[in-house]
Amino acid sequence: MARLLRSLGRLVALFVLSVIALQIYFAARIALMAVVDPQSTTFQRSEAWRLLVEKQRIEWAQQWVDYARISPQLKRAVIASEDAEFTEHAGVDWDAIERAWERNQRAEERVQRFNAQQIERKGSKAAPREARVVGGSTITQQLAKNLFLGSERSLARKGQEFVITLMLEALLSKQRILEIYLNSVEWGEGVFGAEAAAQHYFRKRADQLTPLEAARLAVMLPRPRYFEKLPRSAYLSGRANIIATRMRRAELP
Repeated sequence: MARLLRSLGRLVALFVLSVIALQIYFAARIALMAVVDPQSTTFQRSEAWRLLVEKQRIEWAQQWVDYARISPQLKRAVIASEDAEFTEHAGVDWDAIERAWERNQRAEERVQRFNAQQIERKGSKAAPREARVVGGSTITQQLAKNLFLGSERSLARKGQEFVITLMLEALLSKQRILEIYLNSVEWGEGVFGAEAAAQHYFRKRADQLTPLEAARLAVMLPRPRYFEKLPRSAYLSGRANIIATRMRRAELP
């Protein structure tokens, strides 16, 4: 029994040391990003592999541009659309998470009622509908996930995301966080970063975007590959007009 307990203790100690070593690795990588632009993210590498497997080729567009060479209109649009309190919070917007949870609960209840009605009408042949999950992640949280983590959903991954988010906020300025985010976020299949997105959709540089063009790009962010196929979507146009009116109130770092 004593030998078993000692073995178990060693395993626990090894696990704890591994977790600590991983956090040190993340912190060192983030500290380096203060002066060195990241070449790629975990999400980008997974997307490159997906394209290679599914299409046997990788069509890729990305060009890093400095913060000053990205239109202030795009910066304001992304903040207005994705994270209105970006300059105020410390990485996690708890109010936004609570609001997202409440919206998801209401959506789940509506979908359950709809599915119940469909079963009454069509019986077991009715195809169930799933509720669309709305996230409350900040720009910093999205960057943490894209830089280092996969797309799986689990408590462990979410906990690691929070830790990396706090590291990003502690080791990088808000301006640097936004700069890395805008240069690495996905804007279509194989389209990453503001410069590639501006060239892909509007045939111009990222510092030449108009307010409405910037708003359209910002609205695409939650589902870029979906909206890439529906550039004339009524939702995209309507939502872009709403974001364009909010951009004036968006505070830049």
